[in-house]
Amino acid sequence: MPIDQHGDAVLQGVSLRSLPKVSLHDHLDGGVRPATIIELADRAGVEVPSTDADDLADWFAEKSDSGSLVEYLKTFDLTIAVLQDAEGLRRVAREFVEDLAADGVVYGEVRWAPEQHLRGGLSLEEVVEAVQEGIEEGEDAADGAGRDIRVGQLITAMRHTDRSLEIAKLAVDFRGRGAVGFDIAGPEDGFPPSRHKAAFDYLASEFFPATVHAGEAAGLDSIRSALLDGRALRLGHGVRIAEDLEIVSQEGEEVLVTFGDLARWVRDREIPLELSPSSNLQTGAIERWGTTLEDHPFDLLYQLGFTVTVNVDNRTMSRTSLTRELALLAETFDYDLDDLETFQLNAAAGSFLPVEEREELIDIISEGFDV
Repeated sequence: MPIDQHGDAVLQGVSLRSLPKVSLHDHLDGGVRPATIIELADRAGVEVPSTDADDLADWFAEKSDSGSLVEYLKTFDLTIAVLQDAEGLRRVAREFVEDLAADGVVYGEVRWAPEQHLRGGLSLEEVVEAVQEGIEEGEDAADGAGRDIRVGQLITAMRHTDRSLEIAKLAVDFRGRGAVGFDIAGPEDGFPPSRHKAAFDYLASEFFPATVHAGEAAGLDSIRSALLDGRALRLGHGVRIAEDLEIVSQEGEEVLVTFGDLARWVRDREIPLELSPSSNLQTGAIERWGTTLEDHPFDLLYQLGFTVTVNVDNRTMSRTSLTRELALLAETFDYDLDDLETFQLNAAAGSFLPVEEREELIDIISEGFDV
């Protein structure tokens, strides 16, 4: 399916960009416009690989396509370096929301780690407030352009540091002031959710929802810890849950699969998988199955009834958008609009909104796909 110069694609005569979408797994520091990075770096005295926006976009894509999550994460050194003051955070958050709205997203959850943005002297509270101001400015700008969008913050702790309980308390403090959930991110292998049990226990005591990066760079034990120790309501990526499936036989489109207990639990409890196809290829998350999108277990998980959602992870690093991810999946697995609608309904139902607002979002999705 060709994607035009505006990043759009057409399926069954319908513009994919025009369809209402929900973005659940989208990192703030992974979705910064290259041109903005250059401007902020110049102001902050940060060296950049190129002062040409297109060349810088190429650099991010090349460096991110490493087959390793650890190497992939190194590209964030640049984006984090230019986001150390309130003005930069506010601007990037505003542009982040504007870019989502331009891509047809009607609800998004932006995740980011406040502890990584304190070098300029701001407090944790000040960086969260700056991002929230930018989000609200972006929502207002989108409204002025005739687009309706709402974005909530997923306050994130870095899993290789020891501030998770402090960050969890920060997230709860901002409940009702922009924060809708909690996450842990960073190097997954060797840093299981169980290291942050005190934070997750606190969140549970406050009835504050969590999604946990798991099943990307580490396997089933990471997912198990996310569910048991982290009480995760969603799995960030979670693609390696497919390791708990055994294909017994396959004839054409008929596949006989046996489930491990963990995979069956995730499927039967309808725990959403925040799958990010392009990113999963770049980080080597699906190397057990292959190196191309055709090898991604996305379709297997979908056909087996897992609650799959489609996400970008990091738009800058993967040079992608939600429209592009949907177009790639539709082309690869021959999905139609009904399939794409299912992915959006799954995301809407799995969002960290109150149930009444989730129902409203589901109605928006259903009406938008009724074309």
